[in-house]
Amino acid sequence: MSHGLIQDARFWRFLFVLDEDLAAEARRGGCRHCGSVLHSARYPRKPRGVSRRVLGAEYERRRSFCCSRAGCRRRVTPPSVRFLGRRVYLSAVVVLVTASSQGLKGERRGRLRDTFGVSDRTLKRWRRWWREEFPVTPLWRGARGRFIQLPDLAQLPASLLQRFEAASPADQLVALLRFLAPLSTVFEHAQ
Repeated sequence: MSHGLIQDARFWRFLFVLDEDLAAEARRGGCRHCGSVLHSARYPRKPRGVSRRVLGAEYERRRSFCCSRAGCRRRVTPPSVRFLGRRVYLSAVVVLVTASSQGLKGERRGRLRDTFGVSDRTLKRWRRWWREEFPVTPLWRGARGRFIQLPDLAQLPASLLQRFEAASPADQLVALLRFLAPLSTVFEHAQ
């Protein structure tokens, strides 16, 4: 996958539009607990891995809502294709850097780390998450049966990315980010 996609402002704008659609859908659904109207409660983000000039100001906030009813006021954070849970790196960066680093050694791996500002420690943590934590998420346990050929868990996320057929690498990545979007909410992590 070309890292040029990461520097394409149109790609990030498209992901923003997808997130806005997910947020509108969540808001229309109202509070999960009492059914009341949801009010906007955006919170700040400082995403890493891509220049702020490429991202634009809309990446400095994540959509979230809170219940309007006194006594409830519960928060609803919609799924996101831009953010992967509480990680500070953008979801596309987490996927692409982890996938691209598999099998790389020495100078080539160093260039990849330097390009995205990802430390060895962070990269190891991402690889461990893909190998150990992702396979036990409710999302993966519920979805793995829909794949004709299961991705090789030792090669995640690259092997998962390959399972999404699309007209272009960008469309393939967007399909994977849509698949992963439920992991971006607190609700999905609760077990």
